[in-house]
Order: sequence, then structure tokens, then C-alpha cells
Amino acid sequence: MRDHVRSLLVQGALREQRFDLPAGVSSVTFDRALLVSVDFSGIHFASFSVHGSRFDGCDFSGTAFVQLSMGATRGRGWWNRARWPQSVFRDCVFRRTRFAPYTSFGNVRFERCVFDGSRLRDQTSTSEAEFVDCVFLGRVRNVTFWGRPTHDQAALGRDRNDFIGNDFTGAELDDVAFRHIDLRAQRFPGLPGYALLDRISARVEAALPLVERWPDPRHRNQARFSLEFLAERALEDNDDHALVNPSKLGRKLPPALREELFAALRSTTSDISPG
Repeated sequence: MRDHVRSLLVQGALREQRFDLPAGVSSVTFDRALLVSVDFSGIHFASFSVHGSRFDGCDFSGTAFVQLSMGATRGRGWWNRARWPQSVFRDCVFRRTRFAPYTSFGNVRFERCVFDGSRLRDQTSTSEAEFVDCVFLGRVRNVTFWGRPTHDQAALGRDRNDFIGNDFTGAELDDVAFRHIDLRAQRFPGLPGYALLDRISARVEAALPLVERWPDPRHRNQARFSLEFLAERALEDNDDHALVNPSKLGRKLPPALREELFAALRSTTSDISPG
């Protein structure tokens, strides 16, 4: 580790210890480092940047990040425009972690990590992130997950992101989107109000006559728009599958109409996920 005036550069390996910041330092960069069973809990980082590093069994409970880059792309001697090394977090715990809004996830892979009430919200820079067998608990808001990198595929060395075996059954999903991801390979909320449905296009087509019988033209227009958008995204992103709940069916519609529409979509053909 090399100590700068207000920042710290970490290289090499750290194992089974508490991570302590030197006095006056709140910014850290990890460059090709290995950290095993390191305790980061409760630390406040002004900046936390990771490049080509691995974190195994580390604890980030109660950790706060003002600026966070988990799979950084550039820095002195790092970015050669031909290769983008991946950072890996394996068996790590993010419990009540304060992720920076609009975290730059970058080329990062999470395996068997737990995100428990971890303030995952307003995260849209996730197009190169991979999630495998992770558990999400608590509220997840305004997050987009990607099964296909949106750029720099040559530098990444792949044209697909692994996104499989993730457990959302204990999560509250609010404006969460899945792009080019096999929804059937995940576990989703089994609580009333959610349904993982197949053949969305056919379900929408079958539900439209119900909408046309509603007396208020504003409600008909809102429902048509929501259904058409749902079908378009499902067909383009998820092989005509979608995770649906009433809130996706027109936020301005009266709750009773949303529930009626939701029931119609579920009953059109058999869904593929019980509950």
C-alpha cells in the first residue's frame, strides 16, 4: 500500500483483517489487489475505485460510498483500449451499505453476494456488470440489469453478461428493469401482486378488448399505452417474458382497473411461475 496525501493505493494481498484508513485519508484505489475476508464495515469512503481486483468474503455492512467505481476502466498504466480487466466480488456482504447514486459499476462480477437493504437505487450504469447466485433483500429502486454489454465488447472479451440464479424473493422491486436477461433463470417475489408471465404479446392482444369496454377514454388510452409498452419491451428484451405487477399497468389508472387488467393478463394463458 502506498500512502498519498489524501488517497491510498492498494496493491498486493490483504487477508483476514480490518481495513483501516490512515488519518486524513478517505479515498482508496485498488489496483490488481486481492482482498480475502477483509472487514470494511462502517467505513465512509469519499472515493472507492477498483481495477482488476478480487474481493473474497469481504464485509461491507454499513459502509458508505460518496463516489464508487467497482470495475474501473482507466488510470495510469491501466487502460490500453484493447482490454478491460474484470473485478470480482465473491461471497461478499453488502448489508445496509450506502451505494453512491449512479455508481459506476463497470466491468465487475458479483458471485454469491448478499445485498441486504443496501440502498441499491438510481443505478443505471450497470451494463457491464455480472450477477450470479446473488441474494437481494429489501427495496431495489430504479435499477437496470443487463444481460448484454452495451459497448466495449471487444475490450471486455464477451458479448453477454452472466446473470443467473439470482434470488429476488425477499426484495421489493420498484422501477427495476431487466434487459436481455433470462427471467426464468432467476427467483422472483412469490408474494401476491407479482407474476412472471410468458407470451406477453399474446396476453396483451387478448386483454385489449377488455380495455375497450371501459367507459372513460382517458383510462382506455392509458391502458393501451402501458400494454403496448409492456409487449414491446418483453419481446425485445426478454424473449416475450416479463415480470409483471399492477403498478406496471398504468400508474395513473385507478387501482381497481389496474388489478382488473393484471388479472386478465394472468388468466389469458397459464403463467410460468407459481404465485
